[in-house]
Amino acid sequence: MLTKRIIPCLDVKEGRVVKGVQFVELRDAGDPVELSTFYDEQGADELIFLDISASHEGRKTMIEVVEEVAGTLAIPFTVGGGINAVSDMRSILRAGADKVSLNTAAVKNPELITDGANYFGTQCIVVAIDAKYDEELGSWRVYTHGGRTPTDLEVREWAKEVVKRGAGEILLTSMDQDGAKTGFDLALTKAVNEVVSVPVIASGGAGAKEHFPAVFHEASADAALAASIFHYKETSVKEVKRHLAEKGVNVR
Repeated sequence: MLTKRIIPCLDVKEGRVVKGVQFVELRDAGDPVELSTFYDEQGADELIFLDISASHEGRKTMIEVVEEVAGTLAIPFTVGGGINAVSDMRSILRAGADKVSLNTAAVKNPELITDGANYFGTQCIVVAIDAKYDEELGSWRVYTHGGRTPTDLEVREWAKEVVKRGAGEILLTSMDQDGAKTGFDLALTKAVNEVVSVPVIASGGAGAKEHFPAVFHEASADAALAASIFHYKETSVKEVKRHLAEKGVNVR
C-alpha cells in the first residue's frame, strides 16, 4: 500500500509566505527559506511553493527565492505561479524544483500541459485546480488568477482533460474551505478522485490533525496539503503523522 503524503504549502507574495481565508485577507507567515528548512526537519514528505500573485501581476516566478529554498531541501519540491511556457518550466527545474505546478496558464493554453509532459515527463507536471461550488452549475467551477477569475470549466471535466494531456498529479484546492479550518472538502476530493487515475493532493480546510484521516479514508486522497496550521504552529507535521498512524493511515 502506498504511503500517504503530508505536504506543507508556502504561498509566497513579494518574497514572504502569506496565508488568508478563501484567497483574501492575507497575513504574513514568515520567511520561505526558514520555513522550508523547518518543514524538511519536521518530516514533511514534500513541499509546495506557490507564487500566488505572479499570474495576476503578469510576471515570472521569483527564481532567486526558488533557488534559496531548493538549496535547503532534501525532499521533493514543487513550484507554481507565473509559469507560462516550457522555457519557464526549464528555469524553475534548473533552479532546483522537482516539479512545476500549472494553473492559470494551463487553462489559457492546455497545450502547455502536453508540451511540458512531453519535454520533462509527466512526473514533473502538476496541474493545480482551484475549485468553488456553483449552485447554477450544480457542481464545482474552475477559477484562475489566484482564485480571482471564474471560468466556464467544470472541475471533473477539466481534471480528466489535464490527465489526458499529461498531468502526473492534481493539486486540488477547495476555495470554499480554504482557510476556514473546518476540514477538507471531502465531496470535491472524492468526486475528482473517482474520475482520474493520477494522485490527487487535497488542499483547503485543514484546521486540526483530526481533519486529516477523513480525507484519506473517505475521499481517497493521495496527499493532504496544509498551510496556516503548520505556519502558525497550531499543530505539526509530526503530530499529524502520529495521529494518522493511530487511525490506520499508512504514512512515512
